[in-house]
Amino acid sequence: MELKADLDKVTEDVLKVIDSYGFKQEGAYNLRLNGMAVCRGDSRHIHIVPKEDKPGIDIHISGEAKDEQVHIPVVMSQEGVDVVYNDFYIEDGADVTIIAGCGIHGEGCSETRHDGIHSFHVGKDCNVKYVENHYAEGNGTGQKVLNPVTKIYVGENSVFTLETTQIKGVDHTERENYIELADNAKLFVTEKLMTDDAQTAVSNMDVELNGENSSARIVSRSVGKGTSRQVFHPKAIGSNLCHAHVQCDSIIMGNAEISSIPEIDAKHVDAQIIHEAAIGRINDEQLVKLRTFGLNEEEAESVIIESFLK
Repeated sequence: MELKADLDKVTEDVLKVIDSYGFKQEGAYNLRLNGMAVCRGDSRHIHIVPKEDKPGIDIHISGEAKDEQVHIPVVMSQEGVDVVYNDFYIEDGADVTIIAGCGIHGEGCSETRHDGIHSFHVGKDCNVKYVENHYAEGNGTGQKVLNPVTKIYVGENSVFTLETTQIKGVDHTERENYIELADNAKLFVTEKLMTDDAQTAVSNMDVELNGENSSARIVSRSVGKGTSRQVFHPKAIGSNLCHAHVQCDSIIMGNAEISSIPEIDAKHVDAQIIHEAAIGRINDEQLVKLRTFGLNEEEAESVIIESFLK
């Protein structure tokens, strides 16, 4: 079944920010706008089915999918709270990129909030990449809030790559991630976060390395400005022969506050779990060097931050 819609300029502009691959009403896609699915389509190997018992969709990805994409962005341009439940069922051998994310355009004085609960059931020998971008804009005084919950169950010999970015403008976010890895499963996570003014962000990530020879690499990079507050709480539990590396790097500016609270738990003699964390201000020598090229201090800081978050 295919459902198409004419989109207004606000929606199209927000989509350009949150969907870095380019959203089109082609192939497998589902756009949720202000709490409703306004357009949806299937591809040969990817089928999207609306849930009957609660808001959300089931995405069925065939093992025959090779180097395919599915786009499921959310845009909110009206005040209110939207809660959605999306479940992904990925068959053995599938190779797919899933592009999600939420953009808020807020012009009112009341809260605009999206809570997306995503669950991934990944079979054996899969290669899955999940890209999630969060962004908020608008002159409204109401809080712009995003609270994503992501549960990932990675099957044997599968690789799961998670790239999550909070671009800017989100007043408050609480991110919950829970991941289980089976035998020989591999996890790669890159989290990028920017906060400013009085914004707050909490990111909790629990990784259970249950399978033999499972591995995880988690990299968090963040920038805190103004009086914003950030907390990153990664937890890696090794219950078998496994390897995990957690790296947290942050730039702190103004009167911001950034906390990295690692928790590593080895429950097997051959579990190797490493955590590294670094928080600091921008190096003065970097600023001086860039200013010799004619940049002012603000421009130099922007260049350094952009390079750091890339």
